[in-house]
Amino acid sequence: METQDKQTLLIDLHYLPNLEFFTYLQSFPNIILEANENFIKQTYRNRCYILGANKVEMLTVPVIDGNKKILIKDLKIDYSQRWNIIHWRTISAAYGKSPFFEFYADYFQNILDKKNTFLWDLNFQMLTTCLKLLKVNRTISHTEVYQKEVDSNVFDARTLFNPKKQVIETSFYLPKPYQQNFGNEFVPNLSIIDLLFCRGTQALEILKNSSLN
Repeated sequence: METQDKQTLLIDLHYLPNLEFFTYLQSFPNIILEANENFIKQTYRNRCYILGANKVEMLTVPVIDGNKKILIKDLKIDYSQRWNIIHWRTISAAYGKSPFFEFYADYFQNILDKKNTFLWDLNFQMLTTCLKLLKVNRTISHTEVYQKEVDSNVFDARTLFNPKKQVIETSFYLPKPYQQNFGNEFVPNLSIIDLLFCRGTQALEILKNSSLN
């Protein structure tokens, strides 16, 4: 992918994004989040992956009327299921004994406890919190309308991320192994919280070493 002379990244907003997502963010000073696309099921928009004791765990945020054509910024979270409590229990079980869990846990638990009405607000708060903990500063805005074609100085990364595809190497992300909590074989491209809880203050350096740009 050609990124030369492009200063702005246009990207969809994910729930607790993976490392590939953050390598994209590292490569551009200006970030535009796509707020006016229709919600797409079975994507990172409402799911993430973490490493549990026995397997990779998928955490999914249930939404209301996800089968209908609803703009991502207008999509409401379904709290008829106690998903936020389940998510936090799963995260705590996976990372409670990790080196940096006690330093970062409250940030994420507090967001889940707020019970945001809209998926957009939940995802945005998670994203900005992760950037804060990584000490990464970016200018972030969001779209006012949906545009299929973008300006020449904008790199369009919308729909590039697919949880059904295994990431081996992309134009932005080269998996860089780090010590994880479980297993002998490194699992690449998990949610950023895996890196934060396991490596803490070294997370940004590892992220930079995982970026091909």
